[in-house]
Amino acid sequence: MLKELFFHNNFYLTDEALAKFELFLKIFKEKNSFINLSSFKDEKSIIEKHFIDSLMLTKYVDLQWEVADIWTWWWFPLLPLAIYSKYQKNMESWVQYYWIDSVEKKLKAVDDFSSLLWLSNVETIHSRFEDLWQDKNNRESFDYVVSRATAYFPTLLEYAVPLLKVWWIFVAYKMDNLVEIVDWTRSLISLKSEIVYEKKYELAWQVRSLVFVRKKEKTPILYPRSPQIIARKPL
Repeated sequence: MLKELFFHNNFYLTDEALAKFELFLKIFKEKNSFINLSSFKDEKSIIEKHFIDSLMLTKYVDLQWEVADIWTWWWFPLLPLAIYSKYQKNMESWVQYYWIDSVEKKLKAVDDFSSLLWLSNVETIHSRFEDLWQDKNNRESFDYVVSRATAYFPTLLEYAVPLLKVWWIFVAYKMDNLVEIVDWTRSLISLKSEIVYEKKYELAWQVRSLVFVRKKEKTPILYPRSPQIIARKPL
């Protein structure tokens, strides 16, 4: 089923990449049976709505250098992208993935999965966002930032853009909702960024989109504001 679903969505994976996704599926199902990682329990839903959805980004951009995943939900899109880069594109030395979180238990879970899948191109960063933004080793240091979170678009922007290098790209995985984007163009102006394009696609009978945001100038030191202010008063 896994090979057929990838093929149906125009992903022609190497045998090595398929083997890693099969192992990932097995481990994920085992953990999901007693931790409730996802509401999707059947293999078809996990493959389509987690694995394939995570990889849709690779149809439009070749990720490279340093990629940060913020607010990932149980390793997606982080681990599928890392598997694809290493075992499909053979780009382990050209792209490194980072998962940022303040909860050590979650970070350990990512480390454990990475170890089981032999993903040496994945690293975790233990930090609160308030500290991360002020750390010169992380602020404006990533070439790409990705997020498959359900947070409102301007909130995602204020968390993600300060981590980007100038002229590089933030990609938000979103359900198809142009109103959400158009209504918040002011946040793009404040953060010195612009939407360069949006790619829509249909997966499992749902229309989804990838929103690509380019950072045009250095982020004003005012941003990001504290998480409490961001939550109470989005840009």
